Amino acid sequence: MIPLFKVAMSETASALVGQVLDSGYIGQGAKVDAFESALAERLDTERVLTVNSATSGLHLALHLVAEESGRDGEVLATALTCTATNWPILANGMRIRWVDTDPATLNLDLDDLARKITPATRAIVLVHWAGYPVDLDRLARVLDEAERVHGVRPRVIEDCADAWGATYKGVPLGGHGNICVYSFQAIKHLTTGDGGLIVLPDDDLLARARLLRWYGIDRDGGASRFKNDIPAYGFKFNMNDINAAIGLANLEIVDGLVARHRENAAFYDAELAGADGLETTERAADRDPSFWYYSVKVDDRDAFVRRMKEAGIATSEVHERNDVYGATREFRALLPGLDSVAERHIGIPVGWWVSDEDRAHVVKTIRAGW
Repeated sequence: MIPLFKVAMSETASALVGQVLDSGYIGQGAKVDAFESALAERLDTERVLTVNSATSGLHLALHLVAEESGRDGEVLATALTCTATNWPILANGMRIRWVDTDPATLNLDLDDLARKITPATRAIVLVHWAGYPVDLDRLARVLDEAERVHGVRPRVIEDCADAWGATYKGVPLGGHGNICVYSFQAIKHLTTGDGGLIVLPDDDLLARARLLRWYGIDRDGGASRFKNDIPAYGFKFNMNDINAAIGLANLEIVDGLVARHRENAAFYDAELAGADGLETTERAADRDPSFWYYSVKVDDRDAFVRRMKEAGIATSEVHERNDVYGATREFRALLPGLDSVAERHIGIPVGWWVSDEDRAHVVKTIRAGW
């Protein structure tokens, strides 16, 4: 079976982790500092903060928003995503208002977003589906208009869980003035075993996030820091040196991995164009996606999945639409764009492990029909 996902681990990871285990210090320390410095260099920003998962990063981002503007409003969000995107909204005591899906990209529909921003909007949580960046310039124009009409400019939180290495107009995600959260979960392009990264747009938010990441305690407060006042509670969201050591090792190989994902995606773009019963998603010249997986839209998805399984090719929708669950029942809304793709989208293998022969087999199988 050609898998849809696979763990990528550098050959140097074991030795680096061993150094940490032998050091006698495995909590947040020198390796976390080194990993954050390396990430800051990659993303061309100093405002980075590692966390123990992207879910924690999203929770922390929304907590920062709530401190600024309160918990009594709405968060505009996409239903087509992992539950890890939307559950932190609920965990922060905020209300979800669904924004429709753009069938061309499977990202949030910016036209529908523009219609739904109101003075009650506290934040916008968007997802770069499968690593394909949202049109961030268009988003900025939507926010400009909302500020003109409503007098509000909601914070934007970009869920970059699928998108390590992706760029918009040549700039890595995290460099466009929003709060951004990356995932380093087990099967991502860049893994730390589990972990994440939050990128902040200004120094004040960075300082606040650093404080809240570890109980609300200033870790630089010296040996007596526990005796200092803690004016507001925080969380246990920090990364440890074991995870950071894995991340440092995998930073050495991740560029090559992402490049292979892109090579395989380009092959599919060319070879699947015009295939009967299948549509590929949008490609815009100003974006360089990371292609954590390769989404297509197919007729009779169940038959497609069966045929691919018979041919030894793994597939998955990857995520179920989040508006179908009991936890979100009260927020249900008409989402015609999402309805049009919810039963059609499917992911096929595109990763670094997919050989030239594998990808040719995938294309041949699809073009033979199902």
